[in-house]
Amino acid sequence: MSFAVPTIDITPYVQGGSADEKAAVARAVDEACRTVGFMQVTGHGIPDEVIEGLKGAMDAFFLQELDAKKAYQTPPGINRGYAPPKSESLSLSLGVESASKMNDFFEAFNIGLTRDHFPGHDVAEVEFQDNVWPDVDGFETDVTTYFDEARRVARTLAGIFPDALGLPSDYFDAGLVTDTGTMRMNNYALAPGQLIELDGDLRGMGEHTDFGVVTVLWADQVKGLQVLGSDGGWYDASPADGALLVNLGDVMGRWTNDQWMSTLHRVKPPIVDGQIERRRSAAYFFSAAPETVIAPIPEILAEGEHPLYDPITVTEHTQAKLAGSRGGKRNDTVPGDAARVLSSHY
Repeated sequence: MSFAVPTIDITPYVQGGSADEKAAVARAVDEACRTVGFMQVTGHGIPDEVIEGLKGAMDAFFLQELDAKKAYQTPPGINRGYAPPKSESLSLSLGVESASKMNDFFEAFNIGLTRDHFPGHDVAEVEFQDNVWPDVDGFETDVTTYFDEARRVARTLAGIFPDALGLPSDYFDAGLVTDTGTMRMNNYALAPGQLIELDGDLRGMGEHTDFGVVTVLWADQVKGLQVLGSDGGWYDASPADGALLVNLGDVMGRWTNDQWMSTLHRVKPPIVDGQIERRRSAAYFFSAAPETVIAPIPEILAEGEHPLYDPITVTEHTQAKLAGSRGGKRNDTVPGDAARVLSSHY
């Protein structure tokens, strides 16, 4: 099978292009969402210096000693702060028990939107938790600057989606007034001099789909991210120069009755002479307001097409997924995804 992640220049939506230019972008997005569920996005408008600031902040934090980083670790119910290596198992969010005893081999630091982002709105702290900021020079400023840009790109994409689906341009607006957003900065590496034996089961990050509407990913150009193709094979996906990798999440998959794909992906860190080649990424997870009900959109169902999903709120869906990845409780609400993982060609 020939597998490729299409590249789409969204400049017309970022800088105000013509109706014809926007229509061409919308058609390309629709095609990518129906066939791959991933795309390379250029023309996003994030300045190079902002990305460099993010990379520097990540290095400054992750290259510290483990004990220093663990000072910012939070309980499983708090989706903020530091997550040490082997503390999560994302495949459990799909209801899949891994054959490996090793949990996901990455460390992460999470931040997200807080109640302060929505003055005048009554939003719950449990959904918009306060951030934990490490005592690292420039970290909060550099990370927040990139976070705001990634959120802008995500909202731009959410503005393209109605055009791509043939819906009114404001179709999703009501559910995005108090959008939820979390950014996870990931580091795949071992301590200097530490070796491993590759046993075939090592996972940088287990098989999973993302929970929300859309994910905007900055990543090093280091192999590791793999996408599940329609033939059941896993294919490498690395960002092109200057591009962000974008993929759909479960909310959009459910809204479109799986006409658009919330694609399974994983990270298999490359091993060179017993060492994991270091890889960094930062994923901005954009989703709808917590109380938003997710159900297939009637206007886009074909004649005779039946809804594949029962209605569920964003909060209910997210809690079930997080109970798997962070709490170790297998999620049995997504049997289709579990079946795709188990039938894939490792």
